[in-house]
Amino acid sequence: MEIFLDPNKEFSVDEPIIITKANLEIAIKDSILRNFGECGLASLMNSFPVKYVNPITKLFILRTSRVDYRKIWAAITMVKSVGNCPVVFNLLDLSGSIKACKTAALKCDELKFEQYKLSVGDHLSATAQQKMQNCLEKIKLLEH
Repeated sequence: MEIFLDPNKEFSVDEPIIITKANLEIAIKDSILRNFGECGLASLMNSFPVKYVNPITKLFILRTSRVDYRKIWAAITMVKSVGNCPVVFNLLDLSGSIKACKTAALKCDELKFEQYKLSVGDHLSATAQQKMQNCLEKIKLLEH
């Protein structure tokens, strides 16, 4: 999935939101609790670990069971914000195996980073380049 800032909502944050595993999991858990109640949260608690997050391209991989994926997908659709930042999620791929998901995420991440490099032009820092390389290495090492 990828995350976009919601263009229809106004927000004022002093620092830009940094997408992390922790704040994504909190936002998803809050959505499950609001929409499916405590029983729904308890039944889905171990069903949605965030396996990968790229803060530069705003792409993440979430693993869930076949039984629960529709509830998790519904809960993610109803997430309105991550931290104080209003967001919208876009499902890029739904796969039955981590290998297929890893392949799709790697391709998408590389294309999105190329687009990012074009948008920042000569202002691409060495640290951003290194962060992206680290993220690509994390995808390649991704397992169950």
